[in-house]
Amino acid sequence: MIPSPPPGPRLLGPLLAELRAARGWSQQRMAAELCAASGVPTLTRNEVSRWERQLRLPGDFWAAWLATVLGVPGELLAEAAARSRRLGVAPAAVDPAGSRARLALLTLAYRWAADPGGRTPAGPFTAAPPPLPGRPGRDDEHRPGHGPGTPVADEPGPLGVHVPRGADEPAGAGSGRGHPADGVTLATLRRWDDLLGGGDLAGHGARRLRRAVRGYRRAGPAARRAMLPALAESAQLAGWLATDAGDHGGGLVAYRLALRAAVAAGQPPLAGYVLASASHLLADAGDPTGALVLARIGYAAGRAGASPGLRALLLHRVALAAALAGRPRAAGQALAGADRAGTPEPGREPPWLYWLDADELAAMTGRTLVALGRPAAAVPLLTPVVGAPGRPRRSAVYGGWLARGHLGLGAVPEACAVAGEALLDAVRSGSHRAVGQLTAFRRGLAHAPPGPATRGYARALTAARPYLPRHLRDRPGR
Repeated sequence: MIPSPPPGPRLLGPLLAELRAARGWSQQRMAAELCAASGVPTLTRNEVSRWERQLRLPGDFWAAWLATVLGVPGELLAEAAARSRRLGVAPAAVDPAGSRARLALLTLAYRWAADPGGRTPAGPFTAAPPPLPGRPGRDDEHRPGHGPGTPVADEPGPLGVHVPRGADEPAGAGSGRGHPADGVTLATLRRWDDLLGGGDLAGHGARRLRRAVRGYRRAGPAARRAMLPALAESAQLAGWLATDAGDHGGGLVAYRLALRAAVAAGQPPLAGYVLASASHLLADAGDPTGALVLARIGYAAGRAGASPGLRALLLHRVALAAALAGRPRAAGQALAGADRAGTPEPGREPPWLYWLDADELAAMTGRTLVALGRPAAAVPLLTPVVGAPGRPRRSAVYGGWLARGHLGLGAVPEACAVAGEALLDAVRSGSHRAVGQLTAFRRGLAHAPPGPATRGYARALTAARPYLPRHLRDRPGR
């Protein structure tokens, strides 16, 4: 007998995967059953895989036959499809951030959206921290049975965690002896994050996460529950630092672990923050549609109990992703909501929002306005944070957006002057994220008429290139 699906709103992809798994069918068998029932021999397992991963929704024809072969009411599938459409469906496009890790995180996010009050997105889970920068991934995404088509609910074990040790991590790591990073706390890493880039800090973040995971594994059942928030925070920061070091795949793996731990701990605001961080990663990687899906889920499921600053941040992530995805109306609505949410309030904001302040929120609005093609409104909002002392990465990131804003106004000398200062801040911070908008600015500058300002910036870029993060230094045409 096929067990009844759990009550409540569902998303179509996870629901199809669960119904198929309940019958013991492979995706190939599912496709064969649909072909036999419908008399149409052209459906393949690849299409079934796309449906389950929510890269595509079945049309009315196949939806009817799915209900028939799976033995469920058509209304159940129709409701799940409608909910999936409201959240948005990730496109079957080239994935610049690593398809396996991206799809695994999207699947987990969809499951949480279907049941945001659940203790875990998909029951017990297995996860691994990201590898140290520069080392091959050895996370659970690459083990047999954990590919993008595998339902997360099928993962075995009660938060069992595979913890690889990098070759540069000695046997004493995690014990408080034998490694200079052993004493690095989350608070210390957060302070360093304002001053240094991911290239300097990602290794510390990965080792910190490994220690948190190892401590969780060794703890008893009662202690594990209390350790989940710290595990989620360690994973979120490790993902942020890995991304800032240019390791998008490692960042997504860490964010997936952070999401599972935050939801298992019963902390929707922290889980929403994790998805906001992952949304920013996908937006930077050229996947605004995927970024918009994660940002919307993060806001919808994480806003309950969120502080004013966090609500504003979650809406800013929606706004930027919508702007980059060519959805100006949605971006404008999210910006208006962020403005109504207010600014960070001392004493009410969680410690993991250590970096957020009113100037940052204003600059986020300016950044989105640049993406929307409204540079005149953006420039006054971006100017105050650019060049502020002590925050070189922030100055570089928003300096790139400000330079693009000046360029959009036709003020080429001003644009090149701002970009030149941002270039120096990018060198100071050593951050891959910091040079992203400078790359976009350089593409835009190629269409400007040559002159002293453009030639001066070209010379500055040539001089700075040896000191920029490696993958940008090695790819001058990027």
